[in-house]
Amino acid sequence: MNALRCGSFALLFLTWALSPAGAASKLNVVGSTEDMASLAREVGGDRVNVDALGRGYQDPHFVEPKPSFLLKLQKTDVLVLVGRQLEIGWLPPLITQSRNPRIQVGAQGYFDASLTCEILEIPTVEVTRAMGDVHPVGNPHYWLDPNNGRRIAKAIQQKFSQLRPEDAAYFAQRYDDFDRRLREAEKRWAAQMAPYRGRRIVTYHNSWPNFAKCFGLQVVGYVEPKPGIPPTPSHTLALIGFMKRENVRLILVEPYFDLRTPDSVARQTGGQVLVLMPSVGGVKEIKDYFGLFDYDINLLVNAFAKTK
Repeated sequence: MNALRCGSFALLFLTWALSPAGAASKLNVVGSTEDMASLAREVGGDRVNVDALGRGYQDPHFVEPKPSFLLKLQKTDVLVLVGRQLEIGWLPPLITQSRNPRIQVGAQGYFDASLTCEILEIPTVEVTRAMGDVHPVGNPHYWLDPNNGRRIAKAIQQKFSQLRPEDAAYFAQRYDDFDRRLREAEKRWAAQMAPYRGRRIVTYHNSWPNFAKCFGLQVVGYVEPKPGIPPTPSHTLALIGFMKRENVRLILVEPYFDLRTPDSVARQTGGQVLVLMPSVGGVKEIKDYFGLFDYDINLLVNAFAKTK
């Protein structure tokens, strides 16, 4: 009878240990944007649950907080944020209100993805409001360089391994596979863009310095007179004159900006407006980090071919 009881207990213990409740729990990860969430999925695989707050079609500077965000953050083990004050207008109060000690600033689960990346346009003079919405710690759109995506993924691998050392080998293998696929994709993207290196473009907002540096484009003007300031008639007229004189034909616009001014400029300069996606999920076709560059580079190549 005792042997039967011991056998039954052992069977129950084994069943519990192999069940989700008995197994090591997955890390709950939240990205402030879909881009951060996508990179976390690449590394975490099936050992993490990943969600995002901002969506790819939203301006990440001005995401509207929702009650559901607090519910997500209360259960979060790792919060991956863009940093460089991109989310300063909406994310800090949510972190505080979540009362989750794991993701408060400085805690183990608070992960600023910018800290290992190449950051461009760090101001060398004192930043004032007269300069518009200039970021005092550098341009926060750094994920639009694939090499920064690699740096983010590597740092995420190290963070996940720190929090789940028993899964460190798994996270390392996932990162190595991501790195291999990214190197292959970079060769393809570079070949597609090679004929157009040096092309000059105008953008609506200053979202593209890392992308432009990576793929050899020159951003020579902006629809905004200053970062975050809506177009003014005088600036628009000056931009039209500049594009005519310099034969600049392509205007890149993020999906959350009004197209009326860019369209007007394009009509008067013989140019073309191209709505380019700065984030994963900007359109349904862009399902991950690789899809973001595939989508944008295909659009650019087709547009350049038409605007020689």
